[in-house]
Order: sequence, then structure tokens, then C-alpha cells
Amino acid sequence: MRVFFKLALKAVGASMAGLEEQVTPAAEALSVDELVRDVTLAMQEGDSARAAEIVKDLRTRDLADVIELLTPENRIALIQALGAAFDFEVLSEIDETVRDQLSEALPNELLAKAVTELDTDDAAYLIENLEDEDREEILSQLPRNERAILERQLEFPDYSAGRLMQSDFVAVAPYWTVQQVIEHARETDDLPDTFSEIFVVDPAFRVLGSVDLSRVIRSKREVLVSEIMETDIHLVKATDEQGEVARQFERYDLMAAPVVDQNNKLVGVITVDDVVEVIQDEADEDMLALGGVGDESIGASVASTARSRIPWLIVNLGTAVLGSLVIQQFDATIEQMVALAVLMPVVASIGGNAGTQTMTVTVRALATSKLGAANAPRIITREALVALINGVVLSTIIAGIVFLWFGSGMLGGVIAAAMVVNLFAAGLAGILIPLALDRLKLDPAPASGVFVSMITDVVGFFAFLGLASLILL
Repeated sequence: MRVFFKLALKAVGASMAGLEEQVTPAAEALSVDELVRDVTLAMQEGDSARAAEIVKDLRTRDLADVIELLTPENRIALIQALGAAFDFEVLSEIDETVRDQLSEALPNELLAKAVTELDTDDAAYLIENLEDEDREEILSQLPRNERAILERQLEFPDYSAGRLMQSDFVAVAPYWTVQQVIEHARETDDLPDTFSEIFVVDPAFRVLGSVDLSRVIRSKREVLVSEIMETDIHLVKATDEQGEVARQFERYDLMAAPVVDQNNKLVGVITVDDVVEVIQDEADEDMLALGGVGDESIGASVASTARSRIPWLIVNLGTAVLGSLVIQQFDATIEQMVALAVLMPVVASIGGNAGTQTMTVTVRALATSKLGAANAPRIITREALVALINGVVLSTIIAGIVFLWFGSGMLGGVIAAAMVVNLFAAGLAGILIPLALDRLKLDPAPASGVFVSMITDVVGFFAFLGLASLILL
């Protein structure tokens, strides 16, 4: 027994050693930056074959990261060097801006091949922004059935469920048995590569229910689908906005949802992995919009990046001029007391930061449907009280600092009062402006920051300089 135990340990040790030899190369894999450096060096030396050899064993996501970091010329050269070894799934993982650049630069024959291998939603994204002539040429190379499906998907509005859905799904009749469902899944060639839910439809392809694949596997072969299907299912309209679909998935803990057209006919399915991408895109969009930045990415060109940033900078310039006009009205007051010029930025900057805090929370709450007419009065009251408390605390601190700095209790009292007024105005502006823009059906994310900054600057300068002119001079 002891000898057997020793032999077993030895065998396990040998197996672990072999496993260690297999794992070590992966553990010592180069970082993305190192891969980009090596690929770029190979391209500079004109050795595209070596560049392809460097990345040929990378996973899809890792290869996508490498391609994104390469120059536009090297991206195309690397894809061409990989040839038949290039996995078109990489195109679905690449940043949208880079993907559009590749779609413009790659030959239409290669794009047509990619379209046939990608899921319908990814295929639509790949060619949706091409010139009509190029898109038509690519579609003409597809089999008739695939072309019809893709053309229908492209007809749906941008950022709708129809664009997000996959047109490949499994649908069966309610009178089928489990045995028929299993045989259908085994023998039908055009089913999705992976699926977890089977939809039950009537002859008009209207959804009656759904059956989880695990329930099919656990049921006896002679059981009818109608006996094991779930009828309480969540339908998604093809015209629903993607962000709203994502919120429904989060709200109801969905893993998949059938997509129906205006006639309630089943046309596709949305799965949770597609929704995760939407949630990430929505979060990125909100974050960029709050910074006054348009729909841009790190791979965007200089011209497009400048175009996306200039509009709100111009608006900011206008609001800054408005603040300067307020200061100009008190130029005589500032000339008589230079300390006012020193302290003005304190009042404006604290108000701006406080307004940004409230605005950020409000915009996020609106985006996630956590703030609406039902609870708006309560939240507005809460933010007003928070602003008052913060104003009292910060005004007390700044009053003490000003007294020690300039030796004037009156000046400390003036700036303290101005700060309370400005923080209160900032709190109200931070919530009321996004709410007003949302009520007007405008996106509050890009516009709120500009207007909140304008109000905090104008109110801050006016309150500080106005009180100073009345009390100190």
C-alpha cells in the first residue's frame, strides 16, 4: 500500500511538472505594449511574416488590443500578413472608431468574407458606416438568405434593439416533444453556435414562451414543449433604444430576450453579453459627455478629435465672458480693496466643484432611470439641504483663514456669506439644470456642465463683490 502511495505521488508530481511546462510559456507571455513594439519593429524592417508570427497565437481580445495600438498602416499590413489565420471575430472586439477605419481600408472581398463569419449584429456594425456603393458591393457577394437578414437589420434605427440583436435563434412549435427539439438541434445546420434559450412560437412566428436549454435536457423525451415552457417572458421591440434594453436586462435579471417587430413576429434575440457592451458604451458616453467631449476614442484622428471638442469649448468661452462682465461691474470696488481680487477665485472654484458633484450624481440618476417626477421634489430638497450644510462648514473655515491672512473679520464674514449663497446656488443648479434639459428631451450630460459653471461663476462673483461693495466700502 505504501509503495503504491509513493508511486501515485510520483505520477502526480510528473503530471504537475508537465502541466507546469505547458503553463510557463503562457505565464511568460509578452505584454500588449511589448507585442506592439515587436510588431512595429518587424514592420519597419519589412518583415510582415515575422509580425504575423508574433501575434498568430494571441486570443481574440488580445489581438484586438494590439491592432488598436498600431498605426493605421501597420494595422492593415498585419491583417493582410495573417491572411487566412486572421480571426474575423477580432473585428467585433475592436474600438468602433478603429473598426470604421479598417472597414474603409480593407478590400471589400475581405469584408464580405468577414460578414459571413460574424454574428449578424457584428456584421451590421462592420459595414453600417461604409459608402453606399461599397456596402452594396459587399452585400452582393453574400448568399441571398444572409443578405436579406443583414439588409433587414441595417434598416433598423441606429442604437436600437434591432441593430443589437442576433438574427440567429432557435424557435420550435409548442406541440413538439423534447425528442423533436433535440433532433432539431442536432440535425439543423443554420442554428447559432451557442444558445441557452429556445423560443416557442405559433405558425405566425409570434412568441408564446421560452424553454431554458437545461430544462430540455432534464425532461423526458416524450414531454411536450408546451408543458415545460415559461410563458412569462420579456419581449423587446426591435425599435426600442439600446440603453433602455440594457436597463430592462438589469431590472429583470435577464439572460436573453426575444426581439419582435411591429407585428410581434420574432426576428431576433438579444443576449446578456451584447447588453454588457451596451452598458459599457453608455457609461463611456456619459463620462465623455460630462467632460464636454463628443463621441471620440483614443484611436480617433486629430481632425475628428478637434471637431468633437471645439463646440463646448466655444460655449465655455461665452460663459467665461459672462463671468468677466459681472466682474467688470465691480472694477471700482476691486481697485479699492485688492484682497477681493485674490479671494474671488476661491468663491468661484468651490461653487463650481460643488455644482459638479451634484450634477454628476443627477445625470447618472437620470441615465439609470433612478430620478423622475415621482421623487424629484424629495431629491431637490435633499440637495438643497446638503448645499446649505456644506456652505456653512466651508464658510466657517474660509472665514477663519481670511481673518488670519488679512486680519479682517469683516472681509471673512463677507466671503463666508458669499460662499453660502454660491454653494446653495450650485446645489440647486446641479440638479435643476439636468432635470430641465431631460424634461426638454435633451441630453443633460454634455450641456449641464457648461450651464452649472456659468451659474456658479456669475452668482459667486456677484454675491462676493456685491456684498463687499455694500459692507466693506
